[in-house]
Amino acid sequence: MKNLIAELLVKLAEKEEESKELVAQVEALEIVVTALLRQMALPEQQALIQSIEGAMDDVHPGTDVSDHDTELLQQYIKKLLRHPRT
Repeated sequence: MKNLIAELLVKLAEKEEESKELVAQVEALEIVVTALLRQMALPEQQALIQSIEGAMDDVHPGTDVSDHDTELLQQYIKKLLRHPRT
């Protein structure tokens, strides 16, 4: 029983580490995208944002993707493009 608990704790620690790595990757991407947007002239920014939003509107997720997940992705993209980090 002790071995099983120890194995579960090790797996949990590994998952937590993977989660931290994913958070760091997402935050790094947010910083890069924000910096790139800030370097663009306003008309170019708007054109890029409209292009990305148009591409998102054209995407039709498969049946294995929930509506909640799709909405969550759209919200994050909108937040990133329209309200970038300060």
